[in-house]
Amino acid sequence: MVKNYPVVSEEYLIAVDKAKKKLRGFIAEKNCAPLMLRLAWHSAGTFDQCSRTGGPFGTMRFKAEQAHSANNGIDIAIRLLEPIKEQFPILSYADFYQLAGVVAVEVTGGPEVPFHPGRPDKEEPPVEGRLPDAYKGSDHLRDVFIKQMGLSDQDIVALSGGHTLGRCHKERSGFEGPWTENPLIFDNSYFKELVCGERDGLLQLPSDKALLADPVFHPLVEKYAADEDAFFADYAEAHLKLSELGFADA
Repeated sequence: MVKNYPVVSEEYLIAVDKAKKKLRGFIAEKNCAPLMLRLAWHSAGTFDQCSRTGGPFGTMRFKAEQAHSANNGIDIAIRLLEPIKEQFPILSYADFYQLAGVVAVEVTGGPEVPFHPGRPDKEEPPVEGRLPDAYKGSDHLRDVFIKQMGLSDQDIVALSGGHTLGRCHKERSGFEGPWTENPLIFDNSYFKELVCGERDGLLQLPSDKALLADPVFHPLVEKYAADEDAFFADYAEAHLKLSELGFADA
């Protein structure tokens, strides 16, 4: 779909650049990249292409959305970011949260994801239940990512590779542990671990295993496990699409 990005002021662009620099230092210092990426994803992933509601429009700042069961622990990210956001009142929360996700990938060694500013802040949080359920399989993933969000099979697998960052916490998701041995490094090790099979101390969710069982997803898992450059290219494209769901559509 052709994007019709809004024109923002020179002052706004300067603020984006300064905020990005602040975020780079802060996220690297606090080792909080996984949490920032989760905030960006969960903010954007509520978009529904039929009703044109939800999406990356800053509504995660509201307690009502933070209280959704899939968002357990995201309030920590909100609190960490607020002192930086206060330095840039010109920026929308919508842009700021997505910028934090882009920076999280960059500072951990991942691909550079393009960022286009101009997302407006909206006042109505989405209904609960739009984010993917880690207990479910490929049909559910397609219902959420393709039917609801308007993404593709390739996007599903590439975005799953973002689990190379971070770990699950039992009190938040019911699962415990990291997906990879280096959960603060963005690389293709998530796919390498999937291909190699389960190992003590590392996590594979039912939704991760579904990627291996599905005849369309599986070849992409193999491709990304063997070729990190291909994964990075497809991930950057998928992340960009996710971060712009419902934004600047012509």
